[in-house]
Amino acid sequence: MTTTSKLHDLIIIGSGPGGLTAGIYAQRAALDTVLIDKGAPGGQLNNTDIIENWPGTKEIKGAELAAAMTEHAQSYGLEILSREVSEIEPGEDYHRLRLDNGEELGALAVILATGGRPRLLGVPGEQENYGRGVSYCAVCDGFFFRNKRVAVVGGGDAALEEALFLAKVAAKVHVIHRRDQFRAGMILQKRVQADPKIELVMDTVVSEIVADAGGVTGVALADPKSGAAKGKLAVDGVFIFIGFEPNNALVPAGIKLNSNGFVVTDEKRETAIAGIFAIGDLREQYVKQVVTAAADGCIAAQAAAHYIENRK
Repeated sequence: MTTTSKLHDLIIIGSGPGGLTAGIYAQRAALDTVLIDKGAPGGQLNNTDIIENWPGTKEIKGAELAAAMTEHAQSYGLEILSREVSEIEPGEDYHRLRLDNGEELGALAVILATGGRPRLLGVPGEQENYGRGVSYCAVCDGFFFRNKRVAVVGGGDAALEEALFLAKVAAKVHVIHRRDQFRAGMILQKRVQADPKIELVMDTVVSEIVADAGGVTGVALADPKSGAAKGKLAVDGVFIFIGFEPNNALVPAGIKLNSNGFVVTDEKRETAIAGIFAIGDLREQYVKQVVTAAADGCIAAQAAAHYIENRK
């Protein structure tokens, strides 16, 4: 390392529920820890309206849970550094991290909690109209579509949760799904089916997002199997929730990824490189929820503590 670098016990990259939970457990284990994230602490929680499956809490706003987790972690003295990590260089003695300002830090162990990003539809008009009617966050942008018609694309929990949120403000919500059944939980399905503002458009895909100088005006629809056109739907906004892709750009070479780019770990959340752990939405796992990300953070932090103790 350079003379300006500092060697920490543990560096956590990402401040979502997994990263913050890891920070709490790392501080409780008396590790010299720093958490680094370029965004607001809480990650995707800040873009979530209501969370109803956080144990012990019937209902809580995502931003409130993010603030509570951040306050909890900082109450133990966790240092949160608002910067971007540009590169991770694994080493036998320690792992080197380069920041966007040129600074270098070292750590005996690293926890990657970088999460994911919305998957794109990949249709004409999508990227050109991002911010002009195309959105990947109903909580962020729903306000702009008060009393307007919108489309929600997707069939999982996130899509139906966002459709229900949009139904509170929009005049009409069209949920477009490529299959004849949803993947979302039954409670959400029943709520969506019972909402008079929500119309289901099943066995259908969006083939194009149509716009004029003022922004989105509608979507072109097609049959998912044959590709045959199924007409157009007039809407003022399109909200896309078809899954997430891992933010794996920082994952060093030598760490195994699955076919979809998610990091493969062992039961301790450790990767193929000793002392580097991956948690939450970045990691290959069956379920991706706030509670599983938090559990990952707990496991990885305790495993990292054991690893660091053995190194010392």
